[in-house]
Amino acid sequence: MKILVIGGGGREHALAWKIRQSPRVTRIYVAPGNAGTARDAENVPIAAEDIPSLVKFAKQEKIDLTVVGPEAALALGIVDAFQNSGLRIFGPTQIASQLESSKVFCKSLLRQADVPTADFQVFREADDAMRFIKGRFPGERDRCPVVVKADGLAAGKGVIVCKRRDDALEAIDRIARRKEFGKAGSQMVIEERLEGQEASVLAITDGRTIVPLPPAQDHKPAFDGDAGPNTGGMGAYCPTPIVDDTMMAWIEEHVLVPTVHAMKRNRKPFRGVLYAGLMLTNTGPKVLEFNVRFGDPECQPLLMRLKSDLVDILEAVVDQRLDQIEAPVWDPRPAICVVMASQGYPGDYQKGRPITGIDAADEMPDVKVFHAGTKLIDQEVVTDGGRVLGVTALGTSISDAKLQAYTAVQKVRWAGSWCRKDISDKAVQFLETQNV
Repeated sequence: MKILVIGGGGREHALAWKIRQSPRVTRIYVAPGNAGTARDAENVPIAAEDIPSLVKFAKQEKIDLTVVGPEAALALGIVDAFQNSGLRIFGPTQIASQLESSKVFCKSLLRQADVPTADFQVFREADDAMRFIKGRFPGERDRCPVVVKADGLAAGKGVIVCKRRDDALEAIDRIARRKEFGKAGSQMVIEERLEGQEASVLAITDGRTIVPLPPAQDHKPAFDGDAGPNTGGMGAYCPTPIVDDTMMAWIEEHVLVPTVHAMKRNRKPFRGVLYAGLMLTNTGPKVLEFNVRFGDPECQPLLMRLKSDLVDILEAVVDQRLDQIEAPVWDPRPAICVVMASQGYPGDYQKGRPITGIDAADEMPDVKVFHAGTKLIDQEVVTDGGRVLGVTALGTSISDAKLQAYTAVQKVRWAGSWCRKDISDKAVQFLETQNV
């Protein structure tokens, strides 16, 4: 088989690396890819959003299956374009992708399907939204526990968590008046801020059968102890003990199944990866958001643990026969991914800084360095993004996996590199409270 992976981040490197392990695969292309995918596959210099060129390439090369990584391509309708050209592709259609590309669509469907989520209001005009905030929180110094979200995709930056009334008014101004997020801010959602730990539960579905994957936990804030601004994710681990088997069964019954069924009833059948970002509140799990693809960096520890042939699973979704294949087999050991970032991220940062030590880290047992923001210049790996590498390791326990991952991190260097030092500590603390 010939496989094409769309995208150029850590998630796409992990997908290409895992797909390469299938004995059925002869060639793997990644468009546009990065320095890591150049080693594990063949890069194609076509942007993930250049859908006509990608369709043309897939036809010319007789690609048997295309796998889409990033949300932007899905929102632009890449799956529809490939299907209309008679090409097999893994991922949801443009209309189904609204679960991620439109916060308003998502929240409305959650309400319709009776899926637990935060209370919310939708606004088009800044004046209306500000009037709502001032009416709900009349004192200027009032505590204002809300989240203001731009409706559309905003590269992970369109969600603003607010503590005080002025924070909320500022967020509304940024989205609706200053148009910081462009068309993504044509509508906005204001919802109650939920308290608790976050967890990520991903499931693969062909629109009828749902196969939940082991729960993971991402770390969005930039700095240790969940301080600082939100990022695309500074690390993740899988599985997370804060979601036990009983809670997973509850999430499947009350979140995944009703969502997939509601999409089917609304004639927007969902096929691909359904990613539920959850807040584990005192009253139970509630949906913060849906993503419609593998998470990044959750994908990296997930695929490190997957022992089954990923291609078999992806094909079963495309062919709508997920109920006919065996359940995925997982390595019982936990995996941890530590993201190494450029100085200044998530703000401004420099590119083009040479990276050393990747091979030394990769040579460690049960370690894989997934490339995210890298490229090759004269055969030298240099930085090309904010999140640069995802150093991922397996271990006999969460503590062991953390030690292995951070030992590998210490081997990798470039000017200004940094990372969080506490990825997975929440799991250790939780297990201690449970006397495990």
